[in-house]
Amino acid sequence: MGAGLFAEAAHAEPAVGAGASGIRPFRVSFPDEALIDLRRRVLATRWPSRELVADDTQGVQLATVQALARHWASDYDWRRCEARLNGLPNFITEIDGLDVHFIHVRSKHANALPVIITHGWPGSIIEQLKVIDPLTNPTAYGGTAADAFDVVIPSLPGHGFSGKPTVLGWDPIRTAKAWIVLMNRLGYTRYVAQGGDWGNAVTEQMALLRPPGLVGIHTNMPATLPDAVSTALATGAPGPTGLSPDEQYAWNQLDFFWKHGLAYAQEMGNRPQTLYALEDSPVGLAAWMLDHDAKSYELIARVFDGQTEGLTRDDILDNVTLYWLTATAVSSARLYWESKLPFFAPKGVTLPVGVSAFPDEIYTAPRSWTERAYPKLIHYNRLSKGGHFAAWEQPALFTQEIRATFQSLRSGA
Repeated sequence: MGAGLFAEAAHAEPAVGAGASGIRPFRVSFPDEALIDLRRRVLATRWPSRELVADDTQGVQLATVQALARHWASDYDWRRCEARLNGLPNFITEIDGLDVHFIHVRSKHANALPVIITHGWPGSIIEQLKVIDPLTNPTAYGGTAADAFDVVIPSLPGHGFSGKPTVLGWDPIRTAKAWIVLMNRLGYTRYVAQGGDWGNAVTEQMALLRPPGLVGIHTNMPATLPDAVSTALATGAPGPTGLSPDEQYAWNQLDFFWKHGLAYAQEMGNRPQTLYALEDSPVGLAAWMLDHDAKSYELIARVFDGQTEGLTRDDILDNVTLYWLTATAVSSARLYWESKLPFFAPKGVTLPVGVSAFPDEIYTAPRSWTERAYPKLIHYNRLSKGGHFAAWEQPALFTQEIRATFQSLRSGA
């Protein structure tokens, strides 16, 4: 029996004891056989020949993935991550015919502001674990009781412990509608939302739906590209003239991504079902997930080369192992096929918005583009460190950004 079947059993086991509109406790539990099978597959990996260049221009390097595999097979302990997850309040509730998994941690402080935080791909709830305590328990992390949040972290449909859609249509818009139902079901009448990557797409769609309870959003991967920039990228034309230094920096990042980093998204956007190998080889899945963007990969490669960074080897393998054990490589990839939204184009969000521009994101949104994209911009900060997985890599900075963004929206919370 393959690990995917074990994962399905572990996924379904806790979902008992409530009706379609109820909220059921959830406990993460995978059998030993699933972990034994994972280790066996890692050890049995059939390796390709080494890349023919001295850098990563041919892709994820053999030495990096072999170091990852050695750690995965010998020193890594999923049970540690499982215990960490089970130390948090996990739940499942059915929305629009789909089981939605979420972590929900209430602050001990009165008048905490509820925030729903949405991950992206190749992320998961693992991305946000480091910011839960700083947000819910701010007095232990340099803040005051007035900085407190109640934190809701759902797993996207087809990701992690949420159900895998069996019908078409689970795009960011439908997911945004489900998140609005979730916040209402939790009893929140006034709340904020945060997201990066697909989490930004969902969060912006929530803002466009303008539910009565949502008062503002924050993003660490905003959609701000001017039409001239989008057109140049799509046609391969040179960048627009007259760009400021910050705009030129963003253009250079985008130009590189369009030419060298977009292929994974194009494959999943067009042929997600073709990715059978990701469901069959844990090392193949890991390599695919590591190759999301150049700066994140460079950081991860340094980590597996023994350097200390914002992420650890176990951080990285916690996330990959979650995808493996839940057998969600293909079901998560289908989100790229489902979505028809222009990813980086402004959507016309008119709610209050906070933007944190990290230097190693796919592109670092300049203030000029951001102010045009979000007419009610209430916070903008260009940070000196951090990349695509901001909450995961730089949790202290991420927490500060969330506090600063929503401080002005707390009245009445």
